[in-house]
Amino acid sequence: MSTARSAYEAAREEAELALKRAFLAAAERLLLAEGPAALTVRRIAAEVGCSTKVVYTTFGGKDGLSEALYLEGFGRLRRRLLRVPADGSAIDRLRGLTVAYRDAALADPGYYRVMFQGALPGFVPRPEARARARSNFEIVIRTIAEGVASGELGPIDPERAAEVLWAGVHGVLSLELAGYLEPEQAADRYHDVSEALLATLVRR
Repeated sequence: MSTARSAYEAAREEAELALKRAFLAAAERLLLAEGPAALTVRRIAAEVGCSTKVVYTTFGGKDGLSEALYLEGFGRLRRRLLRVPADGSAIDRLRGLTVAYRDAALADPGYYRVMFQGALPGFVPRPEARARARSNFEIVIRTIAEGVASGELGPIDPERAAEVLWAGVHGVLSLELAGYLEPEQAADRYHDVSEALLATLVRR
């Protein structure tokens, strides 16, 4: 009996996860195509082909869906950051992290706008969600701290240095996503900014 119940629970959880992914994909499509005003429970339910009740059951309403989008975006970013090889110099690892950050934004621009550009007016992540989002930033802080400890990087405050690096690459990436940089320029400008910032971290 317990085995059958476990199999049932596993199947139900898999179905719920598939449904959740379908809702998130529909929400991202609407966000990119029509903007945040299109992200109503009714529109998202229609995109997936179900009733609004299913959306409420899955997420508890629009606020729950908004937070799910926020966390999904940071989950995707985290997976890319963790794929950066952990060996090599601190600068090489930081360079890999900046590349992964841009790759994540370009692969999932809808999620990036939810995460960093206030794409969902009125949405405020709960403290627990912000803490999970912050864990991505800790990867950069830890990498800088290891570089400082090894003597490769200068005697800098890892958190402050990480915030400066993040602000710089985020700025140029935001310009790219907003269309202020031509496609053929964007990669070069991002490289120029990230390399200039990384150079300030190296011990002189």
